[in-house]
Amino acid sequence: MNHDFDLEKIAKVIIDEQPDLVALQEVDYKTGRVKKMDLATELAYRTGMSSYFARAMKYDGGEYGEAILSKWSFIQTRNIPLPYSEGNEPRAIAEVTVVTDSGDTITFAGTHLDHLNNDYDRWQQVKHINKEYANSQYPSILAGDLNDIPLSRSIQKLQELWSFSCNESDLKATYPSKLPTKKIDYILHQEKDQWKVVSTKVICDTIASDHCALVVELSINKN
Repeated sequence: MNHDFDLEKIAKVIIDEQPDLVALQEVDYKTGRVKKMDLATELAYRTGMSSYFARAMKYDGGEYGEAILSKWSFIQTRNIPLPYSEGNEPRAIAEVTVVTDSGDTITFAGTHLDHLNNDYDRWQQVKHINKEYANSQYPSILAGDLNDIPLSRSIQKLQELWSFSCNESDLKATYPSKLPTKKIDYILHQEKDQWKVVSTKVICDTIASDHCALVVELSINKN
């Protein structure tokens, strides 16, 4: 946010938390504005993690989209395009499937939904997400900037399949990072998968990002 293009500042937020998985939005891949760098790979190198980049669109001589960092290797990756109206910005889901230290196979998906006040595209996107994950093969987590507040129809629609990874009576604001006033960033999990929320916190680093980082620890209740 201070325009010095220092990736170490973003990497430090990640390193300090030592997460298993990270969803990153608004990621550039070899665009002119980032000096032709592959930002997902650069952050993976700095944090000691694996990276996966999913292009949402071509931009500025390169590509722009979503990325995931993982402490584990990937057994499968997918770039899932989301619906959007002509003239609006394309959106996508970056999805990885990993095997955790406990031996569980899980799916982790990161996305960035449409930002316009008119929620038509966002509504179409959440319906597509629910359809895509209605019959997930593995326990699934959905994370990212969903660009809508908890009581919006888009987030309510997602809740037909997904659950908040926090207490719904204490939904902490995540944007903007300087003085957050609204919650638009989420980590969601599927209720049917019997996830248990261990802890949730919000980190507002005003230099690393204009959004606060959302950190959640989840475990799976095994039958």
